[in-house]
Amino acid sequence: MATELKVFDNTEKQQLDVMSEVRTPRLGRALTYWIGAIFLIMALSLFLPWTQNIRSQGVLTALTPQDRPQTVEATIAGRIEEWHVMEGAVVKKGDTIASLSEIKEKYMDPNLLARLEEQVEAKQGAVAANEAKAQAMQEQIQALREGLAFSLQKARNKVQQMRLKLQSDSMDLVAQRTELAIAASQFERQENLYEQGLKSLTELEQRRLKLQEAQAKLISLQNKVGATRAELQNARTELNSLQAEYADKIAKAEAELSATRSYIYTTQADVSKLQNEYTSTQVRSQYYQIVAPQDGYLVQTLKAGIGETIKEGEPLATIMPQNPDLAAELYIDALDLPLIQAGDEVRLEFEGWPTLVFSGWPGASFGTFGGKVAVIDNTGTNGKYRMLVVPDPEKEPWPDALRVGSGVYGWAMLNTVPIWYELWRQLNNFPPDYTEEEKNATTDTKKTAKASY
Repeated sequence: MATELKVFDNTEKQQLDVMSEVRTPRLGRALTYWIGAIFLIMALSLFLPWTQNIRSQGVLTALTPQDRPQTVEATIAGRIEEWHVMEGAVVKKGDTIASLSEIKEKYMDPNLLARLEEQVEAKQGAVAANEAKAQAMQEQIQALREGLAFSLQKARNKVQQMRLKLQSDSMDLVAQRTELAIAASQFERQENLYEQGLKSLTELEQRRLKLQEAQAKLISLQNKVGATRAELQNARTELNSLQAEYADKIAKAEAELSATRSYIYTTQADVSKLQNEYTSTQVRSQYYQIVAPQDGYLVQTLKAGIGETIKEGEPLATIMPQNPDLAAELYIDALDLPLIQAGDEVRLEFEGWPTLVFSGWPGASFGTFGGKVAVIDNTGTNGKYRMLVVPDPEKEPWPDALRVGSGVYGWAMLNTVPIWYELWRQLNNFPPDYTEEEKNATTDTKKTAKASY
């Protein structure tokens, strides 16, 4: 009996040992627990909030054009004679960068300005002399017109005098004809009386003599009347010729006056050209010194050496203005353009600064900086649209050591959604969701468009 109990105990012990061998090991159970916990955590993390964003990259630039790097160009063609600054030097507005010398033959005369000034003075003197001549000719024309009026009045008086004289001589002629008729009648009576013997021959001869004297006086008066008529005609002719004569003199004087004035205008035009050339030469002399247009740093000289010839408008050096208003120049796709508006927040990562980025959790990111969208271009380039992002005054300031041209990466923050939704959107290549502000703005835009129709 004792032997049977012993065998039973051994058999039961062997069964217990076998059962212990087929049980799951402790390490396996722990691994199962860990994997289940991980999957549970991953499943729960799918419901964590995720901030949708639009990623873009670009470079740092300046917000205003005057703060961007600019090239200093040569206004005139010339030869480099001396450099006054070195690359990397700080220059102030008006500081001389380089000196040029003249290469055009027209401006090589060292006394060119003095000679041009002499030419201007000579031409101005010629203008003054011709103006005095024109004034004298105007006075001459006025004198001719006054002389014409006086001569015409004198000629008219002479014509009137000759007319009165002709009238007087005509009356004398009529009287003489009457006297001749009386003398002839008396001679006939005297002759009849002589034939009758009542008068002597002497008395008859006296009557004949008086008749002949009356006839002679009549002929004389006729001649005198003819002469007076001729003088009257001459006076009228002289009156008419005076107008033509003075008109010819006045026309010649006016023609010469017009020619003088034309010469004055031509000379004044020459004076203006010389003054323009003098001023241009004077201004050109100021361009022999290439000066800095504003405060900044001389980044690079584009021409080297002394004696090198440059053309008009050719770049000479590059200047970077001091203390520019920095802005991030980012480019976004046309698909994302409707989601971005001026004033939206953007997180930025600058090259050269250590950064740990969680694009969906901007609050957990390290080394990023805040910004706001300031400008969005209305036209795109190769399907990309440029936007300028400026520092957000309510966020941390940008590093002071940033330089224009550095690389920058940006995330435009959009709507907050669960992680599972973001994964689903990425797998289906759907665009991000509108934020509430963007939805309201879109609704207002549609209402405005309907109201306009």
